Amino acid sequence: MAKMIKKNYLLAPGPTPVPIDVLLEGARDTIHHRTPQFKKIYEDAVSGTKKVFKTENDLFILASSGTGAMEMAVTNIVNPGEKVIVCSVGKFGERWLELAKTFGAEIVLIEREYGDFYTPEMVEKALNDNPDAVAVLTTLSETSTGTVMDIEGISKVVKRAGKLIAVDGISGLVAEPLLTDEWGLDIVVSGSQKGFMLPPGLAFISFSKEAVEKAKNTKSTSFYFNLKKYLKDPLPWTPAVNLIYQQSLAVKMLLEEGMENVWARHELMGKATREAIKAMGLELFSRRPGNVLTSVKVPEGVDGGKIVSIMRDEYGVTIAGGQGTMKGNIFRIAHLGYMSDYDVVIALTSLEKVLRRLGFKVEFGTGARVAMEIFEEEGA
Repeated sequence: MAKMIKKNYLLAPGPTPVPIDVLLEGARDTIHHRTPQFKKIYEDAVSGTKKVFKTENDLFILASSGTGAMEMAVTNIVNPGEKVIVCSVGKFGERWLELAKTFGAEIVLIEREYGDFYTPEMVEKALNDNPDAVAVLTTLSETSTGTVMDIEGISKVVKRAGKLIAVDGISGLVAEPLLTDEWGLDIVVSGSQKGFMLPPGLAFISFSKEAVEKAKNTKSTSFYFNLKKYLKDPLPWTPAVNLIYQQSLAVKMLLEEGMENVWARHELMGKATREAIKAMGLELFSRRPGNVLTSVKVPEGVDGGKIVSIMRDEYGVTIAGGQGTMKGNIFRIAHLGYMSDYDVVIALTSLEKVLRRLGFKVEFGTGARVAMEIFEEEGA
């Protein structure tokens, strides 16, 4: 029997695939970060990233993962003992909760089960019940479930209450529309290894004028992530020079495609994946699914861990399993960043093959056919 070579395909929600040109950009000579030459590259990277964020606010590039930017958000706008409203429907809402606890905040928790979502009305009630809260911590796309929140609507109620809103846009930014200035978002954080089509290692964070003013009156308990230092010098520490080369190029690529087109591409891939999954007789997990990834319930009698491991180790197609309480109960197929219709089809055909092997009945081509029909209808 002929043995096929194994090619690798990455459809996890981070790290995501990186274009070859972006990878090669990182191979350029490393230059000193205090030179005029690097300053120009850095300024170009910041300017382009602001356009992706849809903001004129201060924006900083950090040498950290996205969690570093989340930490910077909390420690600079919340004094120990001040009250914050934390919204959580999954692993990364829980990340906000852990950070708020770490920095001594008094916490009001809006919590729903994994796969569910919270609404502007829930946030409004929490604000009315807690007029002394200083900020609301929210998530655009809950990566552990693929659930997307109504950040525009939530921001409206937060702004009416005169409070600050911080948004985890680590996986959601780029894939989902997010208009930082138009929606009045005070802090938005993101990371390089998701929709930005970059290797891991950079985080991005924007601060509104109101957030900056709050930070000036907050006793930050962080040395590395102290906003006051970044306001004096946007590069207070040695930056990730070669990653910033890559950032400058990646945002140019996104802006050349056009953010509206980027959002539409992700929307189409998300729609095709969801409809294909349903056609295969599987059930979606999220009650408000978005275009970052599709979370799927593991069918009864099938080992969820084996779906992920066989696809990855034998077929070279990497998707993600469930996190936290959902481990073994769901799997997640990302359609995020440097991906196209054919990436989606590869994931679906590989999934069909594994499901058949594990005893779940599905005809070959069921999901791929539905996905390709949707792509054709949309002119992809």
